[in-house]
Amino acid sequence: MYAIIQTGGKQYKVQANDVLEVEKLDAEVGKKVEFTPLMICDDAKVSVGTPEVSGQKVVAEVVEHGKGEKLNIFTYKKKNTHHKAQGHRQPYTKIKIISIGK
Repeated sequence: MYAIIQTGGKQYKVQANDVLEVEKLDAEVGKKVEFTPLMICDDAKVSVGTPEVSGQKVVAEVVEHGKGEKLNIFTYKKKNTHHKAQGHRQPYTKIKIISIGK
């Protein structure tokens, strides 16, 4: 059994006991978070929502918060003395899927 959930503007295919990194969520470590699935696929039955499947939910537990790898950004203008160096680390939340269903 698997489900498609949406969080942070992205969609993820999840199964029970999956661990994945999503955009930062506003929840403490150890707390449970619920998502409304866009699609649920059981062995023989597929339920597609419009846009979400009503009466179903995906429960996940927040494992940790962190930052991704550093991206180095360098901009310059040729034939000039203008240049700028910048870095960025995207925050994320690591979650573990506990259950899919009602």
